[in-house]
Amino acid sequence: MNVDVIGRAYDIAANYLRGSGVIADTSATHDALLQLIVQMFHRGERHPIKLANKAISIFEAAKIAA
Repeated sequence: MNVDVIGRAYDIAANYLRGSGVIADTSATHDALLQLIVQMFHRGERHPIKLANKAISIFEAAKIAA
């Protein structure tokens, strides 16, 4: 597993989602977000920006549905 790609994707997504108020603005790791990015990585996505964008879309859709 490429920790650098996953870490960059997580940082991008978490910073955006925290800034937009979708997830809590804390320094703690958001486990569901990290797990989602790791799952997408295992399915073959290797580009950190694409991983982040997909994760952001899923989290924003979940917030709208809630």
